[in-house]
Amino acid sequence: MKNKDMLPPQLASHREGRLQPTLVLATLSAAFGSAFQYGYNIAVVNTPHRLLKSFYNETYFERHGAFMDENVLLILWSSTVSMFPLGGLLGSLVVGLLVVKCGRKGTLLINNFFAIVPAILMGVSKVAKSFELIIFSRVILGICAGISYSALPMYLGELAPKNLRGTLGTMTEVFVIFGILLAQIFSLQAILGNPAGWPVLLAITGIPALLQLLTLPFFPESPRYTLIQKRDEETARRALRALRGWADVEDEIEEMRVEDQAEKAEGRLSVLNLFTFRPLRWQLISVIVLMAGQQFSGVNAINYYADMIYTSAGVEAEYSQYVTVGAGVVNIVMTVISAFTVELLGRRCLLLVGYGICGFACLVLTLALLFQSTVPELSYLSVICVFAFIAGHSIGPSPVPSVVRTEIFLQSSRPAAFMVDGAVHWATNFIVGFVFPSIQEAIGAYSFIIFAGICLLTAVYIHVVIPETKGKTFVEINQIFAKRNKVEIPEKKEEIKEVGPHVPSTPAKETAF
Repeated sequence: MKNKDMLPPQLASHREGRLQPTLVLATLSAAFGSAFQYGYNIAVVNTPHRLLKSFYNETYFERHGAFMDENVLLILWSSTVSMFPLGGLLGSLVVGLLVVKCGRKGTLLINNFFAIVPAILMGVSKVAKSFELIIFSRVILGICAGISYSALPMYLGELAPKNLRGTLGTMTEVFVIFGILLAQIFSLQAILGNPAGWPVLLAITGIPALLQLLTLPFFPESPRYTLIQKRDEETARRALRALRGWADVEDEIEEMRVEDQAEKAEGRLSVLNLFTFRPLRWQLISVIVLMAGQQFSGVNAINYYADMIYTSAGVEAEYSQYVTVGAGVVNIVMTVISAFTVELLGRRCLLLVGYGICGFACLVLTLALLFQSTVPELSYLSVICVFAFIAGHSIGPSPVPSVVRTEIFLQSSRPAAFMVDGAVHWATNFIVGFVFPSIQEAIGAYSFIIFAGICLLTAVYIHVVIPETKGKTFVEINQIFAKRNKVEIPEKKEEIKEVGPHVPSTPAKETAF
């Protein structure tokens, strides 16, 4: 009896992927155990910083019989915060090698140890009376975040059918924001943001990693990695059947063959090759602009300024933590909306709208901060601008680059591209955190004019250079960029289609490629 899932090639190629249980559960396991680490550890030290500084001081007093000098304490605390993006930079530099040698799923599984070990160390730091354990653990957690921030979107982008690639790609940012929100909630003084609870607060980061270590092995490796790099077509076919929920996956197998043939001339590209390889010039520039624009748009500066803005609007210090949680709720709601509209409205639309909102919010915020001393009511406008900026950033600049950076590179260049992408992301993150306080000290509210200008320039670049990638295969996207790079890519697809009818559509297709 003919299988109802076996369709003629012309129908199979137009069939749209569905959110099958295997695909959904694999996404949840991968994202919760990986992207969550990034978000949670960005925010977890913010609210209880006074408690942690007090622990540093008390520990020092027990050792030396005197309290720390304020400058020493400031340096130690700055190290605690800045070690995380520094570790992220280190993680981004090794991820390319890991995803090639160990696979996308294998890299995520190995990465869990970079979350579980520091979670244990931070959990016992109070008992051990060692603040050094916290600082060291922040470096290791940064490495974990640096690896996952590149490996996760690569894994999800290669699992997803092309019509769901945007939705699954934004799950990286959804779970980053989810991690931030949970950290803000758990950090409340009534929950774990107190002298007895902060070691547990820091150690919670190990729980998602442990869950991923127990669940992710039951889900398939990236079919693209399995076929193109491991040359195991049968395993790739079985993985696709589990992920798609139908038996006839030959259209996707064929597409992977096309991609494989299209990139054979390139070979496996290193980072140095990538910078000199003309057919990928504009893709590389685009991913650098997207990552730099994401950080230089002012999102971290807004977070830095937020408490001061809330206080100036009359929010008492003890209640500002709840306003921060409210901002976190706006963040995750808008990111989820982005996840479910990215395939409807497209990548370019969300990026342009998001940067437009962010730039306008920065301009109005500058005016509100400058004149609120003479017009006190403007302090409320400042709070609205903060929430508007967070909403705008959550629509496009935060989640969509994770989708685009996966789509604009083929399999052979993706690992090297993600190393560059991750390095830019973490380096700019570190630069903003290091430089912004000095800029803010020098020019005050005018610093947001700079961010508005960066938002405008990034939006102009997106409008002029980056094409809409919604609903296109990786090869089709590569062909669009080929025109801008002024190179010609051989049309392999037609050759394969010509020989396609001679290949039997039943059991013979099970033969290894």
